[in-house]
Amino acid sequence: MADTLIVAGRVVPATSTDILSPGFVRLSGGVVTEVGGGRPSGPADFDLADGVLVPGFVDLQVNGHFGVDLAAVDPAGWATVVRRLPETGTTAFLPTFITGPVHKLAAALRATADLLPGLPLGARVLGVHLEGPFISLRRRGAHDPEWIIDADPEMLGELVAAGGGALRLVTLAPERHGGLAAIKLLTDAGVRVSVGHSDATAAQVAAAADAGARMVTHLFNAQAGMHHREPGVVGQALGDPRFTSGLIADLHHVAPIVCRIAFAAAPGRIALVTDAASCAGMPPGRFQLGGQPIELPPGDGVPPVRADGTLAGSALRMDVGVSNMVAVGVGLAAAVTAATRVPADVIGRPDLGRISPGAPGDLVWLSGDLRTRATWIAGDLAYSAEPHGNRQSHHSFEHVPLSGQGSVAGQDSAAAQGLVAGQGSAAGQDPAAGWAR
Repeated sequence: MADTLIVAGRVVPATSTDILSPGFVRLSGGVVTEVGGGRPSGPADFDLADGVLVPGFVDLQVNGHFGVDLAAVDPAGWATVVRRLPETGTTAFLPTFITGPVHKLAAALRATADLLPGLPLGARVLGVHLEGPFISLRRRGAHDPEWIIDADPEMLGELVAAGGGALRLVTLAPERHGGLAAIKLLTDAGVRVSVGHSDATAAQVAAAADAGARMVTHLFNAQAGMHHREPGVVGQALGDPRFTSGLIADLHHVAPIVCRIAFAAAPGRIALVTDAASCAGMPPGRFQLGGQPIELPPGDGVPPVRADGTLAGSALRMDVGVSNMVAVGVGLAAAVTAATRVPADVIGRPDLGRISPGAPGDLVWLSGDLRTRATWIAGDLAYSAEPHGNRQSHHSFEHVPLSGQGSVAGQDSAAAQGLVAGQGSAAGQDPAAGWAR
C-alpha cells in the first residue's frame, strides 16, 4: 500500500484537547504513521484547505439506518448500512437489538455471526449491542413489556454462545432479580455491560459498577433521574468515575442545556450515540424498530415514535450529533472526542477513535458546518461528497474478536476532484478473514 499524506487546516487527533492548525496525517499500510502540526515538506495527496480532519466516529447504539432495521439481520440490509454509514462519518459501530423473546435474540445473534464474513467494505462492525430484555418495566420506553424478564444464567449463556464472539455489549437494569449476577457472568465472558432502562437507586448503580458495569445507556432517557437526596441512575452515572455515559445528541431526547451539564459534570466520560432507527436517513413515514412499527414525523431532527407517542430511537447521524454539541457550547475537541476516543475506549477498542501512530487510518473530513465531506477507513477512501472517478473496492471486512485489534481495508481510487493535490492515492489490501474464537 502506497503512503498517503493528508494535510488539513485543522486536525483534531482526539488524544488530548489540542487542535492542530494546520496539521497533517501520514498513513502507510492502512495505519497512521505520523501526525503533526504545521505543513510538512513535499506535496500532499489530500490537501484539505477548509473544515477539520477528525478520527472516524464510533457509534455504540445503531438500531438501523437508511430504511434497514438491523434486528431483521438481512444480509442485503446490513450491507447497505455498512456501505453507507461512512456518509455520516461513522467508521465503526455496534448494531443494536432491542428487547424480544430470548430465542429470537439468540437466533439473531447466530444469523449475525453467519453474515459478518460476507459484508462489504465499509463501517467496521465491532459486535452487537443487546439492549434488553433484562430491563425495568417502569423504564421500558419503546420496548415491548411482554418480553421483559429477569436475567437468568441459562438464558445469558445461550445468548453469549449464540453470538460466537459477536455479542459485545448488553444493556440491563441491575435492580432486577439476578441483575448483579448477570453483570458478573457477562463481564467474565468478555461482554461489556451498560446500565440502562433502569429504575435503580444510586446505591444499586454503584453495586453494578462493583460487579463490572462500566457504561450507562442513553443518559437521562428511560432511567431514574437525579434528586438531591436520591441521585438515581443519572446522579451516579455523572458522579462515579467508573462510568461512561451514552448521550443521544439530537437535542430532542435531551435538552441543550442538559447536554452541557453532562459534559461539564463528567468530562471525558460522555460518549455520543445516535440510537438511530431504520428511519434515519429517510423521509418521514412508517418504519420498524425491533420488528415493530414506528412513525417518523416531519421536522428537522425530530425522532420517531411508537403509536402511543413514546420516543423510539432517533433519526440522528453522528456528524450532526457532533455539530449539535458544538452549537450548544461544547468545545470542538471535546465533542469530537465524545464521538471517537471515548466510545472506542469504553467498548475495549483503544486502537480506534484517535489519530495517533499505529492507529488504523479511520478518518473523517468535516466541512465548516461539521458535515461529512470524505471518510477514510484503514486508509482507503470509503466516501467522498466530491465528484470523483470510478471507485473500485474488493471484499474485505473486519471480523472482530473480543480482544483483538482487527482491520478493514479495500481498494479505492484516490483521485477525488477537489480533494487531491498531487498524484498519491489511498489504497490497500487486508487478507484478514474469519472471526477469532
